[in-house]
Parts: sequence; structure tokens; C-alpha cells
Amino acid sequence: MNKLTLHCDRLGQGPNILLAFHGAGQTGHACYDAFAVHLGDYYTLYAFDLFFHGQSHGLSGKDDFSDDDILTKVLWKNFIQDFITTHTISRFDVAGFSLGGRYALATAEAFPELTDRLLLMAPDGVVEHPLYALATRFAPARWIFRQLVRNPRPLFAVAETARRLRIIPKNLLYFIRYMLDTPEERKRLYRTWVSLRELSFSIGPLQKVLEANGVEMWLFAGKYDTLFPPERLKVLSKLLPPARFVILECGHNHLVERAAAYLDVVRASRPS
Repeated sequence: MNKLTLHCDRLGQGPNILLAFHGAGQTGHACYDAFAVHLGDYYTLYAFDLFFHGQSHGLSGKDDFSDDDILTKVLWKNFIQDFITTHTISRFDVAGFSLGGRYALATAEAFPELTDRLLLMAPDGVVEHPLYALATRFAPARWIFRQLVRNPRPLFAVAETARRLRIIPKNLLYFIRYMLDTPEERKRLYRTWVSLRELSFSIGPLQKVLEANGVEMWLFAGKYDTLFPPERLKVLSKLLPPARFVILECGHNHLVERAAAYLDVVRASRPS
């Protein structure tokens, strides 16, 4: 496997460093532009395009439906170490939205002694859905998953029936259709999910390690988020001080912008 590379946009000009990881189907710049607007004088942001997104490529540079690309914690730690060494970064904050939550958690877990603050916004990786584990960790199930992604019409039919029976909300059905709209997007979804199957976390022990290292963890959720509703994040939210579990009046798509504005207000209220 080749050395890992990711495209990265530098935003803001503040004295503090933020390593930022976006959600599925986004780019780093598009996702974190709101942070640059609200907090650009506080942070210099390194907003990464995640693997298979934006200007980044797959882990190995291949462009097929292969499920051989696996992002391990060791590979990720080595990547971040090379990045912070190259950019002469000694300490940093970490932010992760949705899919980027897995990358943010992996970064803080690998470098708790260098992390000052962990900002999680509707993060993936806190609670793993059993269907994700089934679809990605077992070869026969991956084969079925791959066929469904290549031809999603049966999946759409099941999802539509589930919506009519009110098993899943309408917004989730729209999200499924959006993520599987074109062959390229289907391939990206498959490769992204499968490549992250080894990035799993024991949230309780991880939170204790971060707390012992003085990492200030914040968790943001959208009150109307149907993908990562606040109750789904209870395994982490109950471990945090109440002031650092923030439920904002928004859905999934506007959470990063609202969180940036909230943090700007918090910063302004603190003594200089």
C-alpha cells in the first residue's frame, strides 16, 4: 500500500490549530467554511478531504470496488504524525462531523497528549449500528452489500416501504437516495464504509483517557437530526459535563454552521 495522502485546505489565520474532518459526500472546505467565518481569527484550520472525497483518492490510489483498502489505527496515527511534523504543529484541537467523527476520534485516541479540545458534531463512530458491522466485516455480507450498492433499486423499494410504515423518517429516505444517486456516489459510499471497518472505539475507556490528558470534549447534536438524533449519542453524552453536550435547533445539514456560531459565543463570553 502507498503512503497515505489527503488533500487539505488551510482556512483562517488564528494562532490555534484545528484538524477538521467532514461528513459523507462533502469536502473539507465546504464543510468547515462556517468555522473559518466564525472562528477564523482563533483557528488556523486544516480541513481535510477524506478518502474517496473531493481531491483526495483511495487509500491505495486504486479506483475500483475493491474492499482491500483498510484504514487501520496504525496507518492513521502514522499519517497524522507525518502531517503535524511536516507542518511543525505541537498541539491541536480536533473536529469531526458525521462520518468525520470516526477520523476525529481516531486522531484524539492516537494523540491524547497533544489534543487540547475534541469537537464532535453528530459523530459517526460513537455508536456502531449492527447493520454496519454486518455489511462491512464479513466477506459474504460485503458481497451482498456490494451488489445492493451497484443496483440499489431493491434497497430503494425496501426503504420506501419502511418510510410508509413510519419505520424510518422521510429525511432518511432522501439521504439514502442522495448518497446512492449516481454510480460514482455508490462506489464512494461502498469504499468509504468498507475502508473504515477497523476504526471502532470503546467510548467509555477512550473518554477516560482523554479526560486524564485534559482534553476538553464537546458533543453537538441537532434537535431535528434524523441521522444522528441526540438520543443515539447517549453513550457519550452521559459521560460529559452537561454544558458540553449541546443540542442545537437544527437538523443534520446545518449542524456545523450552528456549532461554529455557538462556539464563537462561548469564546466571547470567556474572560480574556
